[in-house]
Amino acid sequence: MLDRVAGMQVFTRVAALGSLSGAARALGMSQTMATKHMAALEERLGVQLLHRTTRKITLTEAGRRYLESVERILSDLAEADAVASAERVEVTGRLRVNVPVSFGVRELVPRLAGFSRLHPALTIDLGLSDRVVNLVEEGWDVAIRIGHIQDETLIARKLARCRLLVAASPAYLAARGTPRTISDLASHDCLGYTLSTALGPTHWQFGTDGAFSAGVSGRFQANNGDALLAAALAGQGLIYQPTFLVGSEIRAGRLVPVCLDHPPMELAGVFAVYAANRRPPAKVRAFIDFLVSDLGPNPSWDRGLARSDDVASQPASMKG
Repeated sequence: MLDRVAGMQVFTRVAALGSLSGAARALGMSQTMATKHMAALEERLGVQLLHRTTRKITLTEAGRRYLESVERILSDLAEADAVASAERVEVTGRLRVNVPVSFGVRELVPRLAGFSRLHPALTIDLGLSDRVVNLVEEGWDVAIRIGHIQDETLIARKLARCRLLVAASPAYLAARGTPRTISDLASHDCLGYTLSTALGPTHWQFGTDGAFSAGVSGRFQANNGDALLAAALAGQGLIYQPTFLVGSEIRAGRLVPVCLDHPPMELAGVFAVYAANRRPPAKVRAFIDFLVSDLGPNPSWDRGLARSDDVASQPASMKG
């Protein structure tokens, strides 16, 4: 009987290189032996893993599903060997990361180049989505989530703090005036985030713990922060979003922070989460450790922004 692990290794190399001959060369075996390993693997599973043509080899749907499991198994085996021999674990394979759209594009993607330089044998598969994905069912190794983590099936590690600010364009404030209290928001166009209960189209929550609620309304709402930002920059209304989204626009003067009589709510933070039912592989631990180190306790998106709770507590005469 051919070695089962060797068959998995051949399969992953074929998937990566697109040919049996390339996989055989990479593993230091003959093409005949690589072909035998693949045939034995498919026979044992009872499914076809590869589409073979004269020009190229591609994965079947069953092959794509199997590849995710095999990569995890081989990574775990390599890590177990390294731990037993007290060697440094090499981060290899494919890392599937799911991230909210605005945070992913603005803050994660620019950092991935540095992470990839540290781990050149790792391939990153990034998914951008503002919905809450099921990590296990959808095959994600790790996800970035913002706010409170209430799912007990997940392990969460905090990466950074996450502040909120209310802001608007200079043109909007010149035309409509600047609100001074959270009750003033009722007479303004407020850009609601439809995926949030705290920042939604009908009410916004204030106070660091969200204890104060203000009724709001507006003529534009969206399920994406960048869409709301574009609307705010165009003068369509007030935006209430995290500083990683609005901070650069405030520093550039394209948005003006609005100080009210109650401070903005502070979200629990930015977290990396992974399934609690298994020890995270080396690639997940390396990714999370990198982000913790790179973001630090005072993330770059907060730099140069006044603390909103300090401003909110000042006398009205000091607010301008």
